Amino acid sequence: MKRYEELQQLIGNKTAKIGVIGLGYVGLPLAVETVKSGYTVVGIDLHAGKIESLKNGESYVQDISNETLQECLATGRFFPTTDYRAIEELDAISICVPTPLSPNQDPDTSYITSVVEQIKKHMRKGLLITLESTTYPGTTEELIGRELEKLGYTTGVDFFLCYSPERVDPGNRKFNTYNTPKIIGGTTERCMELGTLLYGSLVKTVVPVSSPKVAEMSKLLENTFRSVNIAFMNEMAMMCDRMGINVWEVIKAASTKPFGFMPFYPGPGIGGHCIPLDPMYLSWKAKGYRFHSQFIEIAQSINDNMPDYVLNKTAQVLNIYAKAINSSRILILGMAYKPDVDDLRESPGLEIYELFKKSGAQVDYYDPYAQSFVNKKGQVVTSIENDYELFKTYDCMVLITNHTCFRYQELADLGVAIIDTRNAFDGITNPNVYRIGTSVAIQEEKEVVSLLA
Repeated sequence: MKRYEELQQLIGNKTAKIGVIGLGYVGLPLAVETVKSGYTVVGIDLHAGKIESLKNGESYVQDISNETLQECLATGRFFPTTDYRAIEELDAISICVPTPLSPNQDPDTSYITSVVEQIKKHMRKGLLITLESTTYPGTTEELIGRELEKLGYTTGVDFFLCYSPERVDPGNRKFNTYNTPKIIGGTTERCMELGTLLYGSLVKTVVPVSSPKVAEMSKLLENTFRSVNIAFMNEMAMMCDRMGINVWEVIKAASTKPFGFMPFYPGPGIGGHCIPLDPMYLSWKAKGYRFHSQFIEIAQSINDNMPDYVLNKTAQVLNIYAKAINSSRILILGMAYKPDVDDLRESPGLEIYELFKKSGAQVDYYDPYAQSFVNKKGQVVTSIENDYELFKTYDCMVLITNHTCFRYQELADLGVAIIDTRNAFDGITNPNVYRIGTSVAIQEEKEVVSLLA
């Protein structure tokens, strides 16, 4: 009881020392927001290069500017470190480490278990622990709660445990850590009260739920919902392609209905840390209850096959110009998984690049944000320069990421065949622009009609 009341007071007057473990796209913005709120913050990450960069006031996360980071350092309340012994001095920690999939598409929670081992070594009684990493329902209690209880600690008395799913959307200029509603579930009533008190002092809106499992499931539902709907639109795009109907015009028409319709859009595949992974976490956990989600499996299959559809569409377009993918020079426009960010995690462009290479093409890419990546052979591939004269020398260009800085009309006017996977060239009528979800034959027919007119 004493430690619970002490934590209430420390959080209430913002003298609690807060730790953020994992200083990536989720952890660094959270650490910065916590410093802004007036707390002393220790940021822990095992990547020595990142810590050195942070100490020098250089941010590697696009959503956090160097200026903002330097302001946090100037307060004297932000301490980046690689040393887990710092936990011994902390009152609360938020765990923001990666949760990727294994090669067999099973959840890889090794980063979480690694952090838990360090907590077991260095924690003191009364620590408030909040897991933010996306994971399957039950993780918080199974991988953290049970492990600490094995040491003789009692949840809700000797330590306090919550789950609060991250909702970071890199590059989103409207919603950030502060103004995105924060869901939180505690393992006991006191855990919930302390977690709500802490996060309520950091963000604009806190949404309490009855348990960590509900909070964990809510994150998976959010992104599985998106995955399934994107997969449906991808299938509709391929269907419209076959039927000679423009799927983008169909979506625009359907979107005029003021109720009962929510637009989703097809694309070259799904990317980012969440949408490609979260449904598989949910599907894996469901199998443990002898429940097999056909929706999730089908959606994942459709989305995973979109790079192959882009490959086939490119082959169709090149065929019009009496060329094959083999030996053609192909330029990929945009490699990041979404517009105006440098994030390459799970980007479909990476798979499309490999498919083109495997088919014998000479492939380059241009992305003003994502300057390089490592291919499947372990080689570093670097973006070419923004040179329109050079762009003219390619047999075709494949638009993967619709960055707002691209000058679409000028790209279309180069006369090079363009395969548009995002409808980024909407409204541009150049006959050399071909869109997924629209039959190549129909576009050719329109071109002929235009010439006859």
